[in-house]
Amino acid sequence: MHSMTTEYLGDLRTTAVHLKSNNKIITDAPVDNNGKGEAFSPTDLVSSALSSCMMTLMGITASREGVDLTGLRANVTKVMGANPRKIAEIKVDFSIDNLNATDIQKEKLKRAALTCPVALSLSESIRQNVTFNF
Repeated sequence: MHSMTTEYLGDLRTTAVHLKSNNKIITDAPVDNNGKGEAFSPTDLVSSALSSCMMTLMGITASREGVDLTGLRANVTKVMGANPRKIAEIKVDFSIDNLNATDIQKEKLKRAALTCPVALSLSESIRQNVTFNF
């Protein structure tokens, strides 16, 4: 059984519905690709999915290690390439103030992030530039 549906609304806009929760996401083509840029673009969602997946795996590891990641933030930058137009690089810059973790725990958190399912699913042609500020 499918888990989500997507519908084209016209004017380069779509809506996707997560069927179990009924949560909705609207996408809009970016201004530099004939769109209005009024919502996440599909490539924005790919970049956001990478950081969210990394955070989720870090959260699982942190819970197992007894580390509090509350307040962990990620600044995400998507770099587009041309000919063909595609994501060339995703930069993810993690930061958290006063992380109370050992060096070994920090390494486990980094390893969890870098081996999340989205990171492993993206093409090797997409550079993943990830920094950890903790």
